[in-house]
Order: sequence, then structure tokens, then C-alpha cells
Amino acid sequence: MSLRSIISNFAGDSSGRRISIRRRVFNLSLPVLLSSLFQRLVSIVDIFLVGGLGASAIAATGLGQLLVFVVMTVFWGLATGATVVIAHLWGGGQHPEARRAAFSACLACLAMTVLASLLGYVLGDDLAHFLGARDDVLHLATGYIRLVFLYLGFTTGLNILSAIMHGIGNTRTPMEGVILVNILHVVLAYPLIYGKLGLPALGVTGAAYAINASEFFGCLYLLVQALRKGYITIGPLDREQFRRIWHVGYPVALERVAQQSGQLFYSKFIIGYGTAAYAAHQIGLSIESLSFMPGAGMGIAASTLMGQALGARKIKRARLSHQEALRLAVLVMTAMALIFLFFPSQLIGFFTHDPEVIDKGCIFLRLVAFAQVPLALSFVYAGSLRGTGDTHYVFLVTLVAMWGIRVFLSYIAAELLHLPLAFVWGVFLLDWFFRAGAFAWRYHRRDLHQIVF
Repeated sequence: MSLRSIISNFAGDSSGRRISIRRRVFNLSLPVLLSSLFQRLVSIVDIFLVGGLGASAIAATGLGQLLVFVVMTVFWGLATGATVVIAHLWGGGQHPEARRAAFSACLACLAMTVLASLLGYVLGDDLAHFLGARDDVLHLATGYIRLVFLYLGFTTGLNILSAIMHGIGNTRTPMEGVILVNILHVVLAYPLIYGKLGLPALGVTGAAYAINASEFFGCLYLLVQALRKGYITIGPLDREQFRRIWHVGYPVALERVAQQSGQLFYSKFIIGYGTAAYAAHQIGLSIESLSFMPGAGMGIAASTLMGQALGARKIKRARLSHQEALRLAVLVMTAMALIFLFFPSQLIGFFTHDPEVIDKGCIFLRLVAFAQVPLALSFVYAGSLRGTGDTHYVFLVTLVAMWGIRVFLSYIAAELLHLPLAFVWGVFLLDWFFRAGAFAWRYHRRDLHQIVF
């Protein structure tokens, strides 16, 4: 990537087309950003609320959330494939085909959910034990894990319906659905956890009940809106459209499997440093996830606009969309880096008053600050590559980064050299710098004129 191209990406110009695309990127990404924020707030609120029950409750809730993220890997692949293919069809004016593709994605999601719910319900406790959860954590995590997997369909339904709408270019309705989820979750979670308003004090299990109930109504809202707006045509499975969706999506599923399974092993190393260390890790991840959202929003916007522009064969618009998404992501996530660097104790203090957890969490957040710019680059470049259908390359880079860098080097630091926790946490910096460079290199070698789905 030349210095001139970098300058052109960030300097901008005053052309009407660039300003129009910048507005389009912003209008698409802002609801996605807010959706991601409110979606992540469900997990953050649970960590925050159970914090009053102690470090073991925080660790148990975080562990249950991690297992759900792992199982969701395949569904994220299906969702990405649906977004890219539907965006390409919609951008090319093939609306009936896009609607059939959307319903085919829903059918596939339903079948996969039945299997995932069964496996998670039966094997969740064994996975938590494998990860090294101690008896106090495992006892609390059991009920949480079983409940969230029993009603996993509401989570996967929210995911696939949002992906369909993102492909069409409607990011506002998914945002409304997630806001509804958050309102209901906040109303239900506190009384169920602590036994208020005449309800029993269910502790960590109460957080799971709150998630299940709120996501049911959120999923129902998106389904009604998708049918009302004509985004889905109910009928038999369209095998050709499903084949296209899965061709784009299965590498994303493999990518997420590589990412989340690597996270499991990475978390195993962290748990080895004690409950306080893992509680700090979970709180830090909850706070860090707030910085993911701008990058994730810009990445989805880049993927959607890239797919729609390529479907309409408007190559210049595709490139400008990428540049504007990249610009916005870097600016916002740089601001987040400064917050993490200078105010870590205040942020951790919102979740716990345990001095050991706060001390460890401050180390984590200061390290995270230096990962913000490479994270922004990685999200947008990967999103643009997915928009071109180049999901295989994104998977391979993720596999190498997670297992060849993060897991391997963390194993050496934690298990062989017994280095302090900060060294194990610091490994993720190498991971994200590698991804940013690899994704940028690939994007600038792609000939968008030759892209065919």
C-alpha cells in the first residue's frame, strides 16, 4: 500500500459523489453501531448486575457467554453469506431472487439451531469443566449455560433476520429490534437476579431467563417487520440461492470457529492465573467490545455497499465506499484508544470494587488501547473482502493469526515460560497487527472488475 494511496484514503475530497457515499456509509453504519452497542449491552449488563454477587458469578456468566459465542460461529457464517448474496442480488435489481435467498437462509438457520441447542445443552457443562472452571464457578455456570442453549433459537433468529435486512440496506429495523431487547432485558434482569418486585432471587440463572425472554420479543418483532416489508418470500428452499449463500458463508463459519475456539484456549490460559484474573479479563472484554462496535459497524457497511455496488457493476462506488468506511472507523477507534489509555480504572470501577480485579483490568485496557487502530483496519478491510466474496482468504488469515500467533505464543508465555499475565494479554497485539497488514495487502491486490459471485 503506497504512501499516496494512504493519503488519498484519509485526505478526502469535496466531490459530490464522495460526500454522498460518506453519508451512505454513515447512515448504514450508525444503526449497525448502535445495534452492536445495544446487543453487546445485554452481555455487559449481565456482567455488571451479577458483579454484586462476587468474582465467581462474574466468571460464571462470562464463561456461559463465551460458550454461546463459540456455538454462534456457524450462524455468523450463514448470516454473512446471506448479507453478501442478498446485497449483490438487491443491488443488481434481482429482488425476487433476494427474497427467496432470505427465506432459504431462514430455513437453514432453523435446522442448524435445533442441532446447536441440543449439543450446547448436553455438552455445555463438560466444556466449562474442560476450560478449567473451578467448582465455585462451575456450580453457578451450569444453570446459565443450559437455559441460554435451550432457547438459543431466539438468538439465532435475531442474527439471521438482521443479516437479511443488512443485505437489503435496512440497518434501522434491526437496531429497533435490539433496542427492544435491551429495554426488556434491563426491566427483567435485576429483579430476577436479586429477587425484587416479588420475584425469586435466581442469581446467575435469573440473568439467563432475562436474556431468553427479551430475545424472544426482539426476534418476533424482526420477523413481523421482515414479512410486512416484503423482505422474505415464503416457499420451498431455493437450492441455488442457498448454495451461493453457503459458498460465501462457510469460510466465515470456519473463520469464526477458528476465532472462537482459539478464544477458548486463550481463556483457558487466563483462567490459570486465578479467578480474579479471569474476572478482570471478562470485564475488560465487556468494555473493549464497545470499541469493536464502530469497526464492526463500518465493516458491515463496507460489506453491504461493496456487494451492492458490485452487483450493479459500479466499481468506483465500491472503492469509495471502502475508503469512507475506513476513514470513519480509524477516527472513532482512535478516540476509544485514548479513553482506554487514560481512564482504565474508572471504567473497570463501574463493574467491581475488588481492588485486585481493578488492578489487573487496568493493565488489560491499557494494552487494548494500542490495538484499536489495527482493529479498525482489520474490520473494514475484512468487511470489504467479504463483500467481494473473498471469504476464504479472511478465514485463512484468521486461522493463522489466532492459532499461529495468539494461542501458540500464549501457550509459550503461560505454560512453558510462566511469564506474568500482562505478557499473555499482550500477545493479542501481535495478532491484530498481523491481520490488519494481511487484509490490507489482499484488498489492494484485488481487481474488482473481475469479481463474479
